[in-house]
Order: sequence, then C-alpha cells, then structure tokens
Amino acid sequence: MYDVVLLTLGSERDAPGGACGSGGCCGAAPQEGAATAEPGAPVDAGVPTGGTTTDACVPGAGAAADGRCDTPRVPVLACADALTARGARVETVTARSDAEIDEVLARFDGPPRPDGLTWPDPDSKTRLVVASASDAQLRAVVRRLVRRYAPPPSRRPDDLPGNRTVPDLPPIGVLPLDPARSTTHRDLAAQLGLPRDPTAVAAAVLDGTPRRLDLLRNDGGSVTLDGALVGAADDNGRPLHWRGRVEVDDAVLSNGDDPLLACAIGNAGGYARLDDVALLGAPDPTDGLVEVAVAVPVVTRSALGRKRVRLEVRRARGRAVAVLPREGKVPFLDDGAEGELSRKRSWWTEPGAWAVWAS
Repeated sequence: MYDVVLLTLGSERDAPGGACGSGGCCGAAPQEGAATAEPGAPVDAGVPTGGTTTDACVPGAGAAADGRCDTPRVPVLACADALTARGARVETVTARSDAEIDEVLARFDGPPRPDGLTWPDPDSKTRLVVASASDAQLRAVVRRLVRRYAPPPSRRPDDLPGNRTVPDLPPIGVLPLDPARSTTHRDLAAQLGLPRDPTAVAAAVLDGTPRRLDLLRNDGGSVTLDGALVGAADDNGRPLHWRGRVEVDDAVLSNGDDPLLACAIGNAGGYARLDDVALLGAPDPTDGLVEVAVAVPVVTRSALGRKRVRLEVRRARGRAVAVLPREGKVPFLDDGAEGELSRKRSWWTEPGAWAVWAS
C-alpha cells in the first residue's frame, strides 16, 4: 500500500512575526531588495485570512504557543481518514517555508544516477496530496518541484525529452480547501474536472491515473499552471491603457505602439475572459502550446463622422511568449498571485511536465 503525504501550506498569519523568513513564505518570492529576489516575479499567495470554516482550523482546536494553528483543516482530516480507511499510511505536514516544502519533495527522489543529477523516482510508492486554498499555493509546490529536478543547462542529460528542461514531475493529488467558495473565477481543479470532495480526492490518489499537463516556465524563475493576465484597472474597475511589445514565437501581437487594455497568457482557461470580452479561444493545458491574446481599443468613425471605440482582440498560439512593457511598471496576475512587470518577461511551454491524480 502507499505512503501518502498530505501537504498544507501555512499562511503568513500562521507564522511567527507574520512571515516565513527571508526565503519567502510557502513559495513566495523574497521581498524586493533581498539578495535572492527575482525581479518582477509574482509573490505566491498564502492561505487567505477570513475564510470559511473549512478554510480555517478545526473548530475548538487549540493554537500553538506561538500563535500558529497546528491542527489540520477539516478537508485535510476528512481526506486523511478516507485514505487511512483504504489502508494507506498517511502523514499530514504543514510547510511554512520553501525549505519545509523541499523536505517533503525529497521523498520523491529516485536512486543515485551516474551523472549525479537529482531525479524523481518513477516507481515511487509515496504519493503527494496538496491541500490548496488557491492556485497560487499549488503553483508554489510545483515551482519547488521544478527547482529540485530541473538540471542545469550545462548538465542536460540524454534521457531528458528534447522539448523540455525538466523531467516528468511526480503526480500531485489536489485537495481544494474550500469546495463551497462562491466565486466567478473557476480554479484549476474546477477547469480540469478534478474531484473536490475529500473522499473522492482520496480515491483518485489511490485508484486514479496520472493526467499529464503542460507547464509554463518563465525567465523570472517561477512557473505558471493556469495563466497570467497583464494589465491594470482604475478604482472603478475600468481597464487602464498601457503599452508593450507582445510576441508569440515569430508573431507580433503588438509592437509597443498600440494602447493595450490587457494581455492574457493561457495555459488553461482561468483568464480566458475579461468581463464580457472573450480574450482566449480554447486554451488546452495538454496541447503543448500557450495561447496569447491582447485587447486593443480601436477608434473608428461612422458614416456621419461620429467616433466609435471597438475592442480588437488579437490572438496567437505558440511555444513561447514575451512581453516587454514600454512605460514603467505594469501590474499582472499569474495563477492569482500579484506582481509587476518592469522589463521583458518570457514564458515557454514544457509539454506534459507535471501531472495530477485524476479519477
């Protein structure tokens, strides 16, 4: 039978002093000015405060002396019970730093290789379930997997697929911590049709099959599972114009002269729409391509000379995308994590690099 690790990422509120240390909290990039900061990289979100009962600690449970809540959340306990009932050996872990995430991921290392690279064990009897309150938390774990197993370019092995920079990463079971949350945004688990009930998640981990998915890496050192949306809005929610060069492989969607309202970068469909505007067509996280769209306001004149503004959406699909802001910093969301672009950022596709357990 399998050993199963149920991994929860601690929020900033759970950490003494409100942070996990200079290395970043639960996959977050260090603060600007830190020695290891990644310029322009988004900060991975922790567990949001003010959540529902299932997003909090078990009611009535005591807190640790330092103010942290060490009791697993309700869905985690329910999933652990379902796994145990099936004979699995279950361990629940709350990680509050990248180092603590890495300690869990080290259990998936394969045997030593002649080339000395750290490589995942394809025959591992240990399975991982990530209890995530957001796509940003799930992304934080995948980012650490990439950092653990991606070989340096100078040591690229012959058994690495030619269209990838990382090996097949170990499959992950996804346990959404708030199945009943009311929101217009569909998280990645919902888009993929993954189970949300803890018992069904346990069944998928023990009886299901890995579903391999594309991964976007970027030159800021992070990864994207769902997508990114580049742009900003005013206090009333109206999009603000910005200018930037957007390229997809050899196609240029904007040369930097057009006023842009938004740029959507889609591995999956989380950012396919902006209000009532369809930005992306049909992004598919299994086709090996990234879909990109820019929204450009275009002024036209009617036969009577009246000005009209229509929104032109330009789309392209390819293996890589680059966005270069022309004027200052441009805010963006990447898997729900906020960041700012002030210089060129490139994303590229790693086909089938990561996987989820699916029923």
